[in-house]
Amino acid sequence: MKQYCTSCGKPPQQAYQPICECGGMMDVEYDLDKVELHDSPNPYIRFADLLPIRQSHDRLPADARYTPTIHAERLGRHVGMPNLFLKNDTVLPTCSTKDRMAAVSLAFLWECGVRAFCTSSTGNSSTSYAYAIKAYPEMRLFLFTAESFLSRLNHADHGQVTNFCLRDASFVDAFDYAGIYAREHGLVSERGFFNLGRREGLKLSFLEASEQVDRPIDWYVQAVSSAMGVYGNYKAAGELHRMKRIERMPRTLCVQQESCAPMAHAFSEGSATIEPRHIVPKPSGIAEAILRGDPTRAYPHIYKIVRESGGSIVSVTEAEIREARRMMEDLEGVSLCFSSSTAVAGLIKHARNGGVPRQETVLINLTGADRRGAAPPVNVNMLRRGPAGWQPDEDPDPRTVAL
Repeated sequence: MKQYCTSCGKPPQQAYQPICECGGMMDVEYDLDKVELHDSPNPYIRFADLLPIRQSHDRLPADARYTPTIHAERLGRHVGMPNLFLKNDTVLPTCSTKDRMAAVSLAFLWECGVRAFCTSSTGNSSTSYAYAIKAYPEMRLFLFTAESFLSRLNHADHGQVTNFCLRDASFVDAFDYAGIYAREHGLVSERGFFNLGRREGLKLSFLEASEQVDRPIDWYVQAVSSAMGVYGNYKAAGELHRMKRIERMPRTLCVQQESCAPMAHAFSEGSATIEPRHIVPKPSGIAEAILRGDPTRAYPHIYKIVRESGGSIVSVTEAEIREARRMMEDLEGVSLCFSSSTAVAGLIKHARNGGVPRQETVLINLTGADRRGAAPPVNVNMLRRGPAGWQPDEDPDPRTVAL
């Protein structure tokens, strides 16, 4: 296993360094000639040689199994796509594919010597981290959440997790303040998309599906905010292809909701970067997990792999998302959140517009379902923006604890 900067090629200068001194992104490569796929029903064991973990395998989920990959024959007949497959990651413990991310990322961070770190999310990543960190009782997690996403943060209070909620803030505000707080308090800023442990953990969806689908996969489809899952799964496909375990690389289709679609708008213009006109300052929409209005840093990496694969980035309306959700329930008996439904809607729309040949084999990653009955934590530090930056809220609500 070798870490390197995707821009200058240099190795990291620190144990945990998500971004190179040149500004490039750190990634990891494996000696594929020496990779062995181990005989185990547990994906963390079977694909261990394709994960950035060397000593902490005992901390990974011992009871993990492949999530189902469904041949969606009824939905396929309805939309005229007979080779449609669904990777159902909604069955994971927190109903989210981010459980894969958290398991591998925590092991990676641990091996890099990280014992306390700051991060943010729209709910899924944070919930997965809070669930998985119990395997590391020596670690501390500081979570930063925009107020509009607090209801999506679904984990019980426990001593390893400190929650901060930013009033009248966006996801980007919470992400930025997590970095500031880390610097001010001598903690590690985990950096989301740029933490290679996250992207490597998300590879497991395609690694599993490549063994579950009985034919070459022509398209990989996912709803996206930063699209770290797309990046990870495309990397997994590349590794399997070089190992001659799959015949060809899939095309990638990223889908966003029309009300918050900076990547789709930039891609439609042929722009390799997010420009100010693409940014959505105050995102809104029903697919809350993918409400990221400013993916400026991540987008160039996604643009590159989407173009390389011959894929696309598209957007869909709220009505199209709702219809896709209804079809999934009626035809396949699978209940999805609006974000996963966005991926289904995008595939249907792109196929109807001629972007996907009807006979090709398509894999949609169903990345999450609603966590029904799950309540947010009680102990939350509420913050409000003031002249000196984010400060404790002077009008706290009942969830607030002392800073």
